[in-house]
Amino acid sequence: MKHSKQKKEKTRKLSDHAITLRQRLHQALDLGIKSFDDGVRRWRCSDAEVEGLAVRAMSVFVDCISSDPSQKPLVKESIVDMLVALEGILHSRNENILRTAADVTVKLFYFLGDSLAQYRTSDLILALSLLLSFQDKKIAVSCAAALTCIIKKVHVPEADKESWKILEETDAVNTIINAIQDYINGIQTLECFLEMASLLKIVLQRFPYSRYPVWSNTKLIDDLQDLCIKADPSIAIAVLQLCSALALCGDGAIKLLENGEHLLSLIACCIENSQPRRVRIEAFILCQHIMRSERLFSVLVKLQFLPIVQGIIGAMGGWRSSSCQKVPADQVPLVVEACRTALITRWAGVHHSYFWKSSIDRILLDLLVGNRSKISRHAVPLPPKELMDVIYDDVSIIRPYIWDILGWLATYCDETFHPIVDGEENCLDILISCACFVAVESMCEGCYSSLSSSHTSQLEPLARAVLLMMTSASKYISLKARHHLSEALRPHGYRPLENLLDVLKSTFLGNACGALDNLKTVMKSIYLVWYSSLPQYKNFIVEKDGVQVLSAIIKRCLCNDACISRLTVTCHSQHRYEKRMCCSVYTEDLEGGDIVLYYSLQALFGLISLSDLAPKEIIGSNRSEVQDMINNLQELNSDSFSPHLRLYSAYNLSFFGFYGYPTKLGKRMEKAISEYELADVQLLLSDGQSIDVHSIILMSRCPSLLPPGLLCCKGNPSIVDQNLVQKYEMPKHRVRLSDRIDNTALRKLLEYVYTGCFQVDEDLLSPLKILSKHCGLKLLSHMLHRKHPILSSGIHTIDFTAALEPAGLPFSDVILESNATRGGYQNCSNCSLSTFHVHAHRIILWANCDYFRALFQSGMQDSSSRIIKVPICWEALVKLVGWFYSGTLPRLEPRCQWKNMDTDQQQHDLQTYVELSWIAELWFIDEVRQVSMDVILSCLKSKPNLSLNLMKFAANISQWDVVQAAATHLVPLYPQMRDTGDLEQLDDILIDILRTGYMLCSQGASN
Repeated sequence: MKHSKQKKEKTRKLSDHAITLRQRLHQALDLGIKSFDDGVRRWRCSDAEVEGLAVRAMSVFVDCISSDPSQKPLVKESIVDMLVALEGILHSRNENILRTAADVTVKLFYFLGDSLAQYRTSDLILALSLLLSFQDKKIAVSCAAALTCIIKKVHVPEADKESWKILEETDAVNTIINAIQDYINGIQTLECFLEMASLLKIVLQRFPYSRYPVWSNTKLIDDLQDLCIKADPSIAIAVLQLCSALALCGDGAIKLLENGEHLLSLIACCIENSQPRRVRIEAFILCQHIMRSERLFSVLVKLQFLPIVQGIIGAMGGWRSSSCQKVPADQVPLVVEACRTALITRWAGVHHSYFWKSSIDRILLDLLVGNRSKISRHAVPLPPKELMDVIYDDVSIIRPYIWDILGWLATYCDETFHPIVDGEENCLDILISCACFVAVESMCEGCYSSLSSSHTSQLEPLARAVLLMMTSASKYISLKARHHLSEALRPHGYRPLENLLDVLKSTFLGNACGALDNLKTVMKSIYLVWYSSLPQYKNFIVEKDGVQVLSAIIKRCLCNDACISRLTVTCHSQHRYEKRMCCSVYTEDLEGGDIVLYYSLQALFGLISLSDLAPKEIIGSNRSEVQDMINNLQELNSDSFSPHLRLYSAYNLSFFGFYGYPTKLGKRMEKAISEYELADVQLLLSDGQSIDVHSIILMSRCPSLLPPGLLCCKGNPSIVDQNLVQKYEMPKHRVRLSDRIDNTALRKLLEYVYTGCFQVDEDLLSPLKILSKHCGLKLLSHMLHRKHPILSSGIHTIDFTAALEPAGLPFSDVILESNATRGGYQNCSNCSLSTFHVHAHRIILWANCDYFRALFQSGMQDSSSRIIKVPICWEALVKLVGWFYSGTLPRLEPRCQWKNMDTDQQQHDLQTYVELSWIAELWFIDEVRQVSMDVILSCLKSKPNLSLNLMKFAANISQWDVVQAAATHLVPLYPQMRDTGDLEQLDDILIDILRTGYMLCSQGASN
């Protein structure tokens, strides 16, 4: 052991030649490096001969030690001195010395590699940044390469802040942009372009603030995209990487999509089979960046998207042309990126049909099992053990994507979907069979101990894919998945289910509920949904307290004690640059941020829907248990939770007589059901009774209840113009309904139309099913029939924004007019008013605002006026009216686009929310006031320089909360403002606020 240690130390010694070169190096460096009293060492020599001697000594020494990376620790002291010398020498005016020094810097950084992070490099970053614009572009290129090394290798947050500050002060980003533009214009060399593009890519990836100056340069982006199509592969790769880096900013991605057709054609060209593999990979990565959210993807899928799908299919299946039995190693990176891109199947769209028509099921099967001669060409699977050997013999990194793609494809199939069968081979059926049998074997064999860790990470995508196929809207896929899963589970009996329930009981019902094993908890939850969805296991689960387990899981999740997101248990679904993104446009998967809670709701729905017992009997004999479950489900079916959690909560609540999706807007609209003064339609019932309703609400939510004749009667917009100055009068239209309509059911249906939800007894379900179907309320009808939730449909909460569109104009009975806006006038095609205004509806305003309710009922002159002046700006009025109709107030987020706006525009945007806060306080609209204050506080934190003017504006309309918020940012500047005279533009009250705040801060600091 001792001999081995001595031998190791001996091998780590420098060679005699290296020692000699090191001595010469330090002799040269000592001529220029000086030590100061504070212990800092700096290069302090401008003699060209000394600088040249030092640079040559460094070059020779670096060449010597570069051949043996193990020598890095032995020359650490020398490296520190070289960095000090290079920082000083790079400020030299001698071009020959600069050229050599820049080259040495690059060589040294390449030698250091990751160990570069151990050294202080901020001074070097400054020197190198200043040289990016040097007239000798060879020097600039070397400096760009050196900067790329530093930024790529140094990952310390404090160093990042310091580095960006230097790059910003030296205007490095614009310098790089100019160099790239020079190449496009034919001035610079290809080497310069590639090195500058590489540096810009790293800067964009590391520093979010660098992105706006680049993506806002429309000419540069257009020129780069044009260059990419025409250029050789090295340029195409560089441009694609730059676009990917820009798309890390959500606003930047949106900017790139402004010319979506051109961008799609660029990507389609770059992913063609004829392109070099590296170009195709970078094009797929760009695809993933610009399609990472449903919002971004929805822009592109409306364009010519077929070539993108064809490119994905070509990359996923192109390897088969080589007659290989599995994906060749050199093609794995391309296939992986194509599979990553194919995860766009997680959103609805026409691209799903493109994938199916391109035989995606055949390609997925080939990726899964390789050469299909290994597996039956019919639906009869191999024995489970042999099947697992075949599947796990292939490329493991690809499998999670196969399962995810299969699951998403199944999710968005419609009810009548049937696969295209090529001859006797049904690839989809084989895929479903493989998934079910392998998933069950993994579960039953105790996969956490039997399978390797690489297999463990793939269990969740596989089990989840089986679940998504079971719940598919396609009857074909759903029935096949349930059949194959039942067949796979049958030989194992009830033993796995019993073990599963025992583990969940000990985890969630035991006396000591400790920390959760995330992956194990998720897998157990999915397995329980499997069993709960199959009729043959329902009684066993209920008898073994499965419902109580689910209730305990739901309670614990609601206490935020078991919150597990999918990203914490899967690696493949994480975006590679997620932590570097800004201006997020990211969309969660359908499970939301808590997949255990989601799966628990799914399992509960399966048990209740399949059981012969009444829902209340399944939950428990204790009435309080039932009520607790209802309360928990109602809490989950609120605005605070993700749409798909609400979906299953609502469907579970339907078994207890609660239907729909409650919202704050719906709660406010509940008052309108019993409002008769503003009602303009009277529904005459068969029993002689009548119901007064409001045509605009029916038009927005259930137009089939309005006869076509009424729409024609309302449909002349010129009436709006003719009666602008007349008093408001409400004519009533009487509509006689069919004798076959159940009156009680109709009243309940109207409650749903007005509020988005209702509670009903079982005996009224039958007529409600008929009525909802004939009224075209498909989602309500689906819920009333208690079918399985359609995941692809999402949830439809109450919304009246359709009333603000042209179809709602004929029903308008009031005009809201704003204060004069900043110049201009409104050219309204529906009336002669030139002031900025909105055509609105009294019943919506009446239900959502105490002020309007009091006004319309007051009998005062304004109560019957057709035009009501609202003392806020046009932008504020539009946002306020939007809230009345949708229940949502648009939030201004301090993203890159807004942060870089003109200061006057930023000020105006914030003043809009100050006015909203003021009118909300005046009209008692607490929600609007709270959201407005949140926006103001967030934006002031991001842009404190807006505080002074906003403080004055807020004080003028007595918004003292805003004044105090602005003062918080100004208080530390009080002495400076006093000395510069900035306080003179404030009145005495505001000066007193700042003075008092400053005194309190000073006292706090002294204490």
